[in-house]
Amino acid sequence: MTKSPIAVLDVDGTLIDSNYHHALAWYRALRSVGEIWPVWQLHRLIGMGGDQLVTALGGEDLERRVGDRVREQQGREVDALLDEMAPLPGARDLLLAIKERGHRLVLASSGKERHVDAFLDKLDARDIADGWTSSADVEASKPAPDLLHVALKKLGAPTDASSVMVGDSVWDVEAAKRAGMPAIVVRSGGFGDDELRSAGAIALYDTPGDLVKALDDTPLA
Repeated sequence: MTKSPIAVLDVDGTLIDSNYHHALAWYRALRSVGEIWPVWQLHRLIGMGGDQLVTALGGEDLERRVGDRVREQQGREVDALLDEMAPLPGARDLLLAIKERGHRLVLASSGKERHVDAFLDKLDARDIADGWTSSADVEASKPAPDLLHVALKKLGAPTDASSVMVGDSVWDVEAAKRAGMPAIVVRSGGFGDDELRSAGAIALYDTPGDLVKALDDTPLA
């Protein structure tokens, strides 16, 4: 087993430019059941798993009344927007650079399987990544650490294996903290630097391509 830390990368928003599409998809899904919420509030929750987002937005009452219906509709809304989502600058280069440095690489997504499949195709990543996850793999998604633990298990590694998380949101950083992983963040999540640093991010970069240029200064050197 390699001594190099395992690279655990978020997909939605970190490698694929999709956060604002997801915010709009949640807005449309909620509106379809008569619930109107400001898009900026929805954006603040993107990166949190859909199993937790509705409760975080409107409490247990909203979850009880519309949670399942909204999640199902949100998935359909994302289906309609997939063609508009594209890899962020340097996303595939980051995957290749990590592998070239001898790290095992797992893509830790809490997205639906069909969406993860679409993103893998957009990144042409199936022959690069050593494994990947989807929402089907966990009961509790980010900011819970479960998804990151499952990502490691996909590689046959223990949950305390040396690893580094790359994400784009405070929810990624919180999940990484709970999983015992340092977190590197790209700014595509739209969160403020102060928020990300306060959450525990060890380094911030504008794009995956910028992280590629700085890899030698990170635990993924």
